[in-house]
Amino acid sequence: MANDRELRFREDGTFTIVQFTDIHWQDGGELDLQSKAAMELVLDAEQPDFVMFTGDVIYTGKQSDGSCSCDDPRQALRDAVAAVEQRCVPWGIVFGNHDTENDITREELMDEVLKHAHAFAEPGPLDIHGTGNYVLPVLGADHDQAAALLYCLDSGAYSSLPRVPGYDWIQHDQVQWYLEMSRKWKARMQDGVLPSIAFFHIPLPEYKEAWDKEICYGNKYEEVCAAQTQAGFFSALLVQGDVTATFCGHDHTNDYWGEIYGIRLYYGRATGYNTYGKEGFPRGARVIRLTENERNVDSWLRLSDGTSVRDQPEHRPLNG
Repeated sequence: MANDRELRFREDGTFTIVQFTDIHWQDGGELDLQSKAAMELVLDAEQPDFVMFTGDVIYTGKQSDGSCSCDDPRQALRDAVAAVEQRCVPWGIVFGNHDTENDITREELMDEVLKHAHAFAEPGPLDIHGTGNYVLPVLGADHDQAAALLYCLDSGAYSSLPRVPGYDWIQHDQVQWYLEMSRKWKARMQDGVLPSIAFFHIPLPEYKEAWDKEICYGNKYEEVCAAQTQAGFFSALLVQGDVTATFCGHDHTNDYWGEIYGIRLYYGRATGYNTYGKEGFPRGARVIRLTENERNVDSWLRLSDGTSVRDQPEHRPLNG
């Protein structure tokens, strides 16, 4: 990479991203160290150009007895990303619902993120919902023009509306921000749109729609825990036509992907051991490979036992 502050396609035209999600780092105990070992294995096997943490990197929630086992959220964040930072791999982050439940705000946690030499995350606009709404260009292999975009959005934590229970959602002002960014990048591209992908923590309702109505690939062992309402982010993606795939976490025992109206919806593979999982469902990561001048995304799983899973089980909807 010619510049340490650039993301760039390799000479062979590829750009490989590892997605770590739901690490739930707390106190550096045995389970956290297992999470780190899993990340190290994935990084060594895949040698990615970029790493994306899609939320719940640390766990600042209460335990069943009311205590919080994450005494130092800043140190937990440093420990959780250490495997990536120590390898000098560029990385980004979007926050989840458990990162800032107690003892730290999103702004404070982002300040800690920005202290890292290889963090490409940005706080994003201060006048819209969330911390960490930003877009990263990936430059072409042999030129200094953007060849792909990585959109990163803060999907929030919990609904702030008393009459709407459950999780938060990507808000109207964030959707408008995405539309503005997308239009600006389109204006620079006289002959079309830049292939783009998007990262956030909480799945969109369309993830459930994909499973219920379309052929999907992978596993669904729990409900799609989307928000009860939305502000039209998926519709905005359809209108703009630039984002070809989205990647989320949140639901630890779902790892499937499907396609709705030409947009692929991918779950990551839960990485952390210090949280719930499922017997026989190893921790791991999703690997994403972009190819310059192509809109298609190639993706597979790398599990903590070292195996690579390219062919996930096919799921056909009941009415299919």
